[in-house]
Amino acid sequence: MVEQGMSLRGILQKAPHAHARVRGSVAYPNIKGRVDFYQTDQGVVVLAEMTGLPVAESACGNSVFGFHIHDGSLCQGNAEDPFAAVGQHYNPGNCPHPSHSGDMPPLFGNKGYAILMFLTDRFTVEEIIGRTIILHSGPDDFTTQPGGNAGKKMACGEIK
Repeated sequence: MVEQGMSLRGILQKAPHAHARVRGSVAYPNIKGRVDFYQTDQGVVVLAEMTGLPVAESACGNSVFGFHIHDGSLCQGNAEDPFAAVGQHYNPGNCPHPSHSGDMPPLFGNKGYAILMFLTDRFTVEEIIGRTIILHSGPDDFTTQPGGNAGKKMACGEIK
């Protein structure tokens, strides 16, 4: 049970408490997705669905993508960094990586498509509204400071 008296299926049948529509940068125009956030008594259920992800050219190629909540509020940037305005990972406790509140599990691509759902108590929905979601080009190594060496910012969504 996620909420007292309510199943996970019941929660997902309701409208999310917040969401982000994710769009790829100019270099990754096919990436589109949505991330929904459901506040529960146990924490936040995060449901992400992405399409248009790069497909690995070999069985051992990269189809794992870093996935984080960032401090900034806008998916804006420049030619060098299309989402420079997102800033760093959301980290109100000033913790080392991978203990930032905004550090999330990676997305695993499946022929350009991915679904991820998890429960976290690292943040509340109220805390993340107005922040951004970033999808990176590589996997987070869960070690490198401050951001996990996850590669380029491929896609961004503003949490509303």
